[in-house]
Amino acid sequence: MIHKGALVLGAILGATAGVLLAPEKGSVTREKLKKEGKAIKNQITSDFLEVKEDLSKVAVSGKEKLKQDLEDFASKSSYKTEQAITFLEKQLAILKSKNKTLQKQV
Repeated sequence: MIHKGALVLGAILGATAGVLLAPEKGSVTREKLKKEGKAIKNQITSDFLEVKEDLSKVAVSGKEKLKQDLEDFASKSSYKTEQAITFLEKQLAILKSKNKTLQKQV
């Protein structure tokens, strides 16, 4: 994309040099300038639209990646939570067992 800016600048400089060095009538020179101006405008517009599309693609791609990363994180968190619950259930069973040994038979 940086190269396109250099190309546009080169086109402008080339057109200017051509006009200044051309031994033609003023009306012909003005017509050439008008055509060159339109061509440069069209190129800049095209380059701008291309950059805009590229930025849109990057934004969509980033959004999709973030969404996928969040889903992966939620999944991993869910597994870790399940492991923690299982551990706590085992510890609770051990505590219940110990507590029963402390109770008197009635």
